[in-house]
Amino acid sequence: MFTLLKKGHCFIPENVGRKDILIAYDKICDIKDEISAANLWDVVEIDCQDCLVCPGIIDQHVHITGGGGEQGPISRIPEIQLSEVVEAGVTTLVGVLGFDSITRSIAGLLAKARALEAEGITTHIYTGSYGSPTETLTGRVLTDLVLLDKVIGVGEIAIADYRSNHPSLQDLRTLASEANGGGMLGGKAGVLHLHVGDGKEGLDSLLRLIDESDFPIGMFVPTHINRNQKLFQQGIELLQKGGNIDLTAGETIGLSLADSLSLFLEKKISLENVTASSDGNGSSPTGINHINQLLGDLKTCILDHKLHFASVIRIVTENPAKVLKLYPQKGCLKAGSDADILVLNKDDLGIYRLFAKGQVVVSDERAIKIGKFEKRS
Repeated sequence: MFTLLKKGHCFIPENVGRKDILIAYDKICDIKDEISAANLWDVVEIDCQDCLVCPGIIDQHVHITGGGGEQGPISRIPEIQLSEVVEAGVTTLVGVLGFDSITRSIAGLLAKARALEAEGITTHIYTGSYGSPTETLTGRVLTDLVLLDKVIGVGEIAIADYRSNHPSLQDLRTLASEANGGGMLGGKAGVLHLHVGDGKEGLDSLLRLIDESDFPIGMFVPTHINRNQKLFQQGIELLQKGGNIDLTAGETIGLSLADSLSLFLEKKISLENVTASSDGNGSSPTGINHINQLLGDLKTCILDHKLHFASVIRIVTENPAKVLKLYPQKGCLKAGSDADILVLNKDDLGIYRLFAKGQVVVSDERAIKIGKFEKRS
């Protein structure tokens, strides 16, 4: 019934030093300097003295039903498995459809999200695809948002990409209106999540939409902003307007996640509206984007570039939780929050334990809970 994490160095995500954390079922019950197990029954104690403890990672861009397909049927990437997700430190994700809306569907995306949730993590999805008019399940973005429990926004809508159908400013305005209205009526984030390619347009259409409309700027989340220098500079412009940007892990052609964050800090640009995601199971010039690249890049930021742990971990915990309106249920360590807790070895930031909804799903970097149709190696 109870799990007690003892003496871990806690980042909630701000640095609060050594604390004990008491978990009851799937919630964080208490966080204090000292919690005694003497008056508890059915309690498991875990020594976290040599560990850093933080919220589980929120990955807001994962191709859970598989991406790819650009080189024909043989290039279709398989569905993601639970062990891949949790061994990447991810406890909450948002599934996206992407380019292939012919052999993949919103119905399939929704079913896969529900399957992963039943297996132990928290999942949401975006309705939509690269195209415009975009794919939906009910016929409208607005009704998908209002009536489908897991839909929290629309995306990934492609701009500045030869694979998109180049949505006009009016197309984007209509999508934003549907997302905003659906978010309000459904009590959800209602974000417009934009895939930004290498095209000449960059963020021009989004910046123009923001300047010429009254939509709340926080509803727009353009991703892949670190894929080239020009786009990155436009991302800085958007941040300075008060908007959000999402960086992609594993970038090898543009700016790495570590280089991007270092530049922001060097220019004294706040990271408050900066998030990062993996594009997991999507296609890349080198093959497949792996969901574990996000944790790998976070380690590089902290161990190699010596960036502060609290600053780095915030971009995959508290920041996306606030953008997606999941905070404070997600993205933080507070009494009453979901017990999604990532415990890392202090020396190499390997996963010592990962809790999803209060259950241990990873121990010593190995998934101890796997999907229904996975086989243990």
